[in-house]
Amino acid sequence: MQYRYIKTFILLAVVGGLVSCQEQVQKRTIVEKPNIVIFYVDDLGYGDVGCYGAKGVQTPVVDRLAAQGLRMTDAHSGASTCTPSRYSLLTGRYAFRNQAAVLPGDAPLLIDTAQMTLPKLLGRAGYRSAVVGKWHLGLGNGNIDWNGSVSPGPLEIGFDYSYLLPATGDRVPTVYLENHEVVNLDPNDPISVSYGAPIGDRPLGYEHPELLRYGADRQHGETIVNGISRIGYMAGGEEALWVDEEFPEVLNQKAINFIQESKDDPFFLFYSFHDIHVPRLPNEQFQGASTMGVRGDAIAQMDWTVGQILNEIERLGLAENTLVIFTSDNGPVLNDGYDDQAVELLGDHLPGGIYRGGKYSAFEAGTRVPTIVYWPGQVQPAVSEALFTQVDLMASLSALAGVQATDSELSDSRNQLEAMLGRSAQGRKYMLEEAYTMAIRSKDWKYIAPVPADKAYPAWLKDKDVEGGMDTIPQLYHVANDPSEQVNVAAQNPEVVAELTNELNEILKDNI
Repeated sequence: MQYRYIKTFILLAVVGGLVSCQEQVQKRTIVEKPNIVIFYVDDLGYGDVGCYGAKGVQTPVVDRLAAQGLRMTDAHSGASTCTPSRYSLLTGRYAFRNQAAVLPGDAPLLIDTAQMTLPKLLGRAGYRSAVVGKWHLGLGNGNIDWNGSVSPGPLEIGFDYSYLLPATGDRVPTVYLENHEVVNLDPNDPISVSYGAPIGDRPLGYEHPELLRYGADRQHGETIVNGISRIGYMAGGEEALWVDEEFPEVLNQKAINFIQESKDDPFFLFYSFHDIHVPRLPNEQFQGASTMGVRGDAIAQMDWTVGQILNEIERLGLAENTLVIFTSDNGPVLNDGYDDQAVELLGDHLPGGIYRGGKYSAFEAGTRVPTIVYWPGQVQPAVSEALFTQVDLMASLSALAGVQATDSELSDSRNQLEAMLGRSAQGRKYMLEEAYTMAIRSKDWKYIAPVPADKAYPAWLKDKDVEGGMDTIPQLYHVANDPSEQVNVAAQNPEVVAELTNELNEILKDNI
């Protein structure tokens, strides 16, 4: 950091004499407060990109980030499902403290507007913040009028701009929301949404499967939009309906506009992908880009999307002053409600790599996700085995920006900046993994808490073909030697079980 400042000072002196002290301070401030871009991919497993072992799809952009940055091999989302992970990343608070779970499309805002958040903290340092893409953290106060001002939402928890899929692609309403307003809404065709009784005259998937581009289970079999049946019922808003295949172009343009408008000040962009979540409907230019059908094609589309944003950052001369974090909200899932042949066309690709489980699971593949930190000139190419969780992004990025924050504001988040930048091999001593039961990691060990017999394996999870990790007995795995969690050694290591149980209970009883 200091070297870059001195080099800039000398160069300015050579070409035009000394600049004023004020100008020097401004230049140094920009260096000390880098722009921050988080690419938050949806349902991308540990093994789903080339640099982590993918087969059947190429990801040259992400692979370049890994080759030129820090590739983390033991980094984790806060939870094994999307809403809890997003909540933890943006608040630095464990999701269980707010009983965060996957939300319906008309749920109220999950994050209290009084809660400290990452964009609020960065705002103290002069950052402009934007969220573009999937939201799925709730909106409004529980009775949303989609034809008026939809609030509270991202703006009320610290973002300066938002362009959203209100929930996810498989839930209504299937419209874009810019700040507080539905985009392209015709007031003469108002939107109504129901997650109870059917409304409107759009056909329903479970009644008209012949109209579907591919089949869906009953949960995803309600209102049909763009040939895909969704969760929930929607009437009206015809001119505002999105086209799934246009997501990358529409969302990229909004992200690029924000970057261009914010290039002279530090900015934080939370690019929250819909890819590779269901329904998977990649743009025409990516259809057939992989050997794995639409799921693989969506991975290729994701890689291209990242590249377009990076190209704009480089075009504007911002690359050396921009910290990029590439990661995922949880582990992989193949069949998540739609018959899109993700299972049949998988080939020898391993979405979770060598790790057991996936999305929804307490096993490692539920939260161990690809994580790359890229910052030219600051982060050196390396591979890190440091134990890291996205819950710590809030404290770490706030420290990077020079923000003063109290322990209560940071909640469960801890400053792991040195590990995140590859300057230390030491990460978390203990790390919580949230799923449908709780688990805790140390560097060498993984403990999964037992659950009551009636919760050991929910029926709905059987349809996902994912090992949930729930059992009625304690589970202990020596992940250093058994990373695939094949041998439960709890009975042979009672002292380790006692240690990790105690640490887990301390976290669970805390009222932060």
